[in-house]
Amino acid sequence: MAHTPLSLVVLAAGKGTRMKSNQAKVLHELFYAPMLHHVLNAAAPLQPAKTVVVVGHQRQTVEESLAEYSVETVTQKEQLGTGHAVLCTEPVLGNIKGTVMILCGDTPLIRSETLQAMVTEHQTHEAILTVMTTFLDTPTHYGRVICDIDDMVLSIVEEKDASPEQKRIQEINAGIYCVDAEFLFAHLLSIGTDNSQGEVYLTDIVSLAVREGYRVHKFINPSAQDILGVNSRVELAEAQRELQLRRNRQLMLNGVGMISPDTILVSPKTNIAQDVILHPGVQLSGESTIASGCVIETGALLHNVNLAADCRIGAYSCLKECSLQAETIIPPHSSSCC
Repeated sequence: MAHTPLSLVVLAAGKGTRMKSNQAKVLHELFYAPMLHHVLNAAAPLQPAKTVVVVGHQRQTVEESLAEYSVETVTQKEQLGTGHAVLCTEPVLGNIKGTVMILCGDTPLIRSETLQAMVTEHQTHEAILTVMTTFLDTPTHYGRVICDIDDMVLSIVEEKDASPEQKRIQEINAGIYCVDAEFLFAHLLSIGTDNSQGEVYLTDIVSLAVREGYRVHKFINPSAQDILGVNSRVELAEAQRELQLRRNRQLMLNGVGMISPDTILVSPKTNIAQDVILHPGVQLSGESTIASGCVIETGALLHNVNLAADCRIGAYSCLKECSLQAETIIPPHSSSCC
């Protein structure tokens, strides 16, 4: 199938009441960036023709956080559901053709390669609508994917509207969709509010497509963790740990030695050569550069620090905005700000 233009819609208007915070949910930071930024960074390699972020709660602050991104924003003035949120993008996207990928701004673990695979599969199957699903042992809080005996998607039922039998289904809606743009905007107004929340559910577009005779394709993500939304401080910490371990795993595969990698934080913009050894509790932030042979001892904190080869940084040192020559030895508990 010929490549069709791709546009992105990122839903970022919600309050996130379960976070127990005055801050907009999508602006809560993990692994050196707001969770919304992680979603946008994951989607960037898809090179969308247009990216639209739906804002609402703390609109101005969210928009200010997006200054470095090439996106447009639209405002959902009232929280009337996910379907209504997407409908708010019609002034920007209503006349486009091609594929619209819809993402949630609170899924910071989603991977670029997963999104690319989903778009490719959607276009290869020439589907009107593709829904990302996964399987959870405990699917509480997630919409269930209802399929027929041939495993064809019939509908998605939200948790609060599900029957006891439907709640036992372990295949859940990941909240990520690829949908034909013309079909999307032609049908959003047909979605009603006959549900426990009295909201316009985007998920109802699935049953609309089935009713009109379209085959709804599902893209099954085998890694359930990658699509889990962050709705509480506990889930924020879990997502932080996962991103931290992904980063550290890649560094170790590239030749960096780590003692207790689950305690070590290395920012995405820090460059580390092979044969560097990082002891427990080390934090490297900003745009630090660590040359080969360096040893950074327990608990050292380095921000925007450039180390030439074979330096040794003593335990619990705190260095900022410094450049050190090769073979420099910094005693433990040192502090420096150049």
